[in-house]
Amino acid sequence: MNSLIDNVMGQLDQQHIDAIASQLGTDPDQARNAIEHALPLIVGGLSQNASTPQGAQDLHDALGAHAGTDLGSLLGGLLGGGGGAGSNMGAMGGAILSHIFGNNQSNAAQGLGQATGLGTQNSGQLMAILAPLVLSALSNMSQRHGLDPNGVGGVLSQDVQRTQQSGGGISDMLTSVLGSQNGGPGLGGLMAAAGSLLSAFTRR
Repeated sequence: MNSLIDNVMGQLDQQHIDAIASQLGTDPDQARNAIEHALPLIVGGLSQNASTPQGAQDLHDALGAHAGTDLGSLLGGLLGGGGGAGSNMGAMGGAILSHIFGNNQSNAAQGLGQATGLGTQNSGQLMAILAPLVLSALSNMSQRHGLDPNGVGGVLSQDVQRTQQSGGGISDMLTSVLGSQNGGPGLGGLMAAAGSLLSAFTRR
């Protein structure tokens, strides 16, 4: 099975990277580097939450709201402009992050900002764009391979292990940020946030 992080990165072509860089007010190279740091952080947060049976079940239930979503179309909605539905979807992406990181959300953004030079505010905005993509890609993988809650948790855990084994700055950031999360806030409300985002996307 392919890496979840690689799956999401494979959906981001240069046009998407340029659009994200424009939204963040940075250059494409820094945006790509920040994305390569942000994805393992989001996946790590999900993995930490899904490390308990209840957390894995809650995440598996939430993924049903994203089943069959086309990541390219979802990207178009998330990057659709600075106002209107695009801003609303960005806010919903932030709501998803709050379920992943809980009270540690600001620490996650700060850690990403320090590791990439992007700054805390832009890092939070970037993660709000990427979080729905991660959920959608994971949902599609779960549906395609018939994963149960343990299988979903296993996909996340394998990606975290790959990141940690690679060493370097991304691994250090992951350890620093998630090491203070104390097991995560829980994903009980994630399904509602995910469903709200996709409902907004459907209305576009």
